Amino acid sequence: MTVLAEPKLIPDHKAFLTVNVKWVRHWNEHLFSFAVDRPSSLRFRSGEFIMIGLPGEDDSAKPIMRAYSIASPSYADELEFLSIKVQDGPLTGRLQMIQPGDQLYMGKKPTGTLVCDALLGGERLWLLSTGTGLAPFLSLARDPEVYERFNQVIVVHGVRRVNDLAFREELGARLADDPLVGDQAAEQFHYIPTVTREEFETKGRITDLIADGRLFAPPVTGPAKFDPETDRVMLCGSTAMIRETAQMLEQLGMTEGSNANPGQFVIERAFVD
Repeated sequence: MTVLAEPKLIPDHKAFLTVNVKWVRHWNEHLFSFAVDRPSSLRFRSGEFIMIGLPGEDDSAKPIMRAYSIASPSYADELEFLSIKVQDGPLTGRLQMIQPGDQLYMGKKPTGTLVCDALLGGERLWLLSTGTGLAPFLSLARDPEVYERFNQVIVVHGVRRVNDLAFREELGARLADDPLVGDQAAEQFHYIPTVTREEFETKGRITDLIADGRLFAPPVTGPAKFDPETDRVMLCGSTAMIRETAQMLEQLGMTEGSNANPGQFVIERAFVD
């Protein structure tokens, strides 16, 4: 008989919300997803991030908090997150052990620049990610507003190994089971996974795919390069990918946007060194 561990409850904290873990999914030895109940008071825009954490190791220590992109769309009843596992990490070393019923701290104010409001209108929306940088794009790709604003929504996910391609099955099926965007995604959504260290149908860094044109191959339609007039780009992931890709975009004359001044591409600087 399986003996279930008692839920790990935490004391209330005036600066943070306390939320219950709903489920946990381990993709491999260094990548996992989890979801928490959504507080009724919380409002956010698809693509934003929020602080997640646990109490300090002793009673006098401050909670250990880190910024996590919300992988759920803005209308969802639960908040989903994608995280790496760092064995000795101050937070993820403990966070990877959570179980349904455990409690976590969560910030009260989501924020971020990977939102539609920070982009000018366009035809193709490119969501370029590496590793756990996929998370905010899972949010955006499941939001009906995105499909109303753009004719094509293209998620590109670069990883080292094939089993690092979290959500590959769902994205590869064009979000067919999604009750709100399934029909739109069937026509407008494209998923381009790419792997650097193992053999795969698409191999290479995202910048390689841009340079040699593979990023723009069918079923994606339109120009075989970024067009500043009609293409809009979001970047999230490794510092190297973001810097190199942003430089490419700037050389094409594309400008970085913000919530105050929408542009042709955006970066989530909270995760950039």
